[in-house]
Amino acid sequence: MDHLQPAAWPPAPITTERLVLRAPEARDRAAFVELLSSPEVHTYLGGPRPRADLENELPEVPEQWPGSFVVTLDGSMIGHILLRRAPAERRPAAAGKADLGYLFLPRAWGSGYAAEACHAALGWLDAELPGEPVVLATQTANSASMRLAARLGFTEVERFTAWDAEQWLGLRHPVATAR
Repeated sequence: MDHLQPAAWPPAPITTERLVLRAPEARDRAAFVELLSSPEVHTYLGGPRPRADLENELPEVPEQWPGSFVVTLDGSMIGHILLRRAPAERRPAAAGKADLGYLFLPRAWGSGYAAEACHAALGWLDAELPGEPVVLATQTANSASMRLAARLGFTEVERFTAWDAEQWLGLRHPVATAR
């Protein structure tokens, strides 16, 4: 999967009302293991990865590439946002567009942190790559993710099957830039 090519990476940390989005660091590794091995987090994503595999495979600084943001609350990682290029082989309607993905630890659910962090990451993308369309895929059964997609301004492009379940692909049209 291709990574985004912003002008400079990593950017300065992005601060919202309650959160900080920043590049991953070595201190985030344990939270990444927790996030990627959580059955709750991966209910709609084909299941969690085994913790032992993650402990052995994750590098010292996980997910360190352009478009990868750790989301922190009071200095502790609560989630991960990834903006990357969508590959052509998986969803032709998404090919080449920026693809928004997000995972949050269950203890952070229900407080609006995902919406706040995704808005901030999309704002960064709009500033770095003006006019960039963004796609987002989620399982239709994941009602919280479907609500978040609508709240972020994504509209349905298509439905498809993956992980033996119906998936939804949404598109957020480029934000007009002032000239």
